[in-house]
Amino acid sequence: MLTKRIIPCLDIKDGRTVKGVNFVALRDAGDPVELAEIYAREGADELVFLDISATEEKRKTLVKLVRDVAAKVNIPFTVGGGISSVNDVDVLLQNGADKVSINSSAVKNPDLIDNLVAKFGSQCIVVAIDAKKIRDVWKVHLVGGKVPTEFELFSWAKEVEERGAGEILFTSMDHDGTKNGFANKALNRLSTERNIPIIASGGAGNTSHFVDAFIKGKADAALAASVFHFKEIRFVELKGILRQNGIPVRL
Repeated sequence: MLTKRIIPCLDIKDGRTVKGVNFVALRDAGDPVELAEIYAREGADELVFLDISATEEKRKTLVKLVRDVAAKVNIPFTVGGGISSVNDVDVLLQNGADKVSINSSAVKNPDLIDNLVAKFGSQCIVVAIDAKKIRDVWKVHLVGGKVPTEFELFSWAKEVEERGAGEILFTSMDHDGTKNGFANKALNRLSTERNIPIIASGGAGNTSHFVDAFIKGKADAALAASVFHFKEIRFVELKGILRQNGIPVRL
């Protein structure tokens, strides 16, 4: 059985790590390069960096940050935010990123997924899906959750896989920052229907939430932010509890 992954997420705004609730009310959480180095040393399996205002501000992800992180960590890391072309991805990979995450640009131009996969391979391409339940339907949102679309979570995830993406990063906007647990019912359906890894995001508040994401949600990886940034959960403690619950993890 493949090991499950624990992934800290660093949301970047103005060069700093920030964290909010339901995608708003952001507060400072520290220097992203320093945090990345600590997380890599303490047992994170991968890292995700999201330049959360890049799309809204119509600018590109911070290349210098990618370069600085690559010089400090020895675990895979994914970068997202403002990526809309083959050239954008090429620059990030050339500067040390292992994978890229696309979201708004993929919904606006689904062919971009095919083009990136053809150029760089599925293993480099993560499609992030931010979704919110509206009248019992999971609707995909863009631009850091600010713009609702008519895209539905499960049908869009199917298309994403068919176009060759290597992973899906699903964030429940309803759960984000609440610390009430992941959207396990939706996760379970995604994980059951799709044949590519599903990364759970949004709602981690304690170690049992991670256990539930892997057992009830059948996720392949679990991503969280504030519980790691503010040292509410330590990686060694979390992985020990996951092991006790029969969940395979790298120690």
